[in-house]
Amino acid sequence: MSPRLIDTHSHVNFQAFREDADAAIERALGQGVWMINVGTQFETSRKAVELAGDYGDGVYAAVGLHPIHLFEHHVDEEETSFNTRGEEFNADSYQDLVSRSIKVVAVGEFGLDYYRMPPSEDPQRVREVQEEVVKQHLLLAKEAGKPVMIHCRDAYDDLLRLLKENYDGPGEIHSFTGTWQQAKEFLDLGFYVALNGIVTFDKTGRSAEVVKNLPLEMMLLETDAPYLTPVPHRGKRNEPAYVKFVAEKIAELKGVDISEVEKVTTENARKLYGI
Repeated sequence: MSPRLIDTHSHVNFQAFREDADAAIERALGQGVWMINVGTQFETSRKAVELAGDYGDGVYAAVGLHPIHLFEHHVDEEETSFNTRGEEFNADSYQDLVSRSIKVVAVGEFGLDYYRMPPSEDPQRVREVQEEVVKQHLLLAKEAGKPVMIHCRDAYDDLLRLLKENYDGPGEIHSFTGTWQQAKEFLDLGFYVALNGIVTFDKTGRSAEVVKNLPLEMMLLETDAPYLTPVPHRGKRNEPAYVKFVAEKIAELKGVDISEVEKVTTENARKLYGI
């Protein structure tokens, strides 16, 4: 059966779902929502691959090393608080994960994050390490023939430079929060722009401007569950089934029927990820 919606970026492989991952997956599948569970370290990437293997159509995986996990430090934000031990990117280990299953559909999430910088590290060194690891992921994706799924926070200009210099393949800019002008630059590189629950509660007007101008044909939907829970469930744990609220808000902002948003964004995800 074809999906109604695809959540292109979720983390049911995270500890937040340790007690009910299967129930959350079943709730989504029961509503016609497929998902890609995304790794941010080796272990969460491995768990994403295992979850994908437990299901048939509808549950897929992406593997990668998130920039905040490159150094040991404490991360404390509104929706999450944890200590990360710091992990060195091992291309062979991640290549092994990619090759384990055809249900590994992307390399990601990886990227640049200048917002959550380790306080005990030199910022310039952190940026240099992040850039080098981005290049290694891009090489892995090219060798594996997989699209990329990229995280970026407060670093869009540097990411655009890296992509122009090192990559000419397909991909997704995850959880986009930049300007419409920056979004256009990613579109010029052939990238899809992914939007999530932020569009339901962003009061800056920036997300609305991006939604109104971004062609549906280059848009993907996601939750980033368990984070960024959309209205009307703010304050609760996010989950893949809630991607429908993202679709509803985008339909409202673009002035189109929800069925059009569902149809086009689902086609986009199936085309990019081959699912």
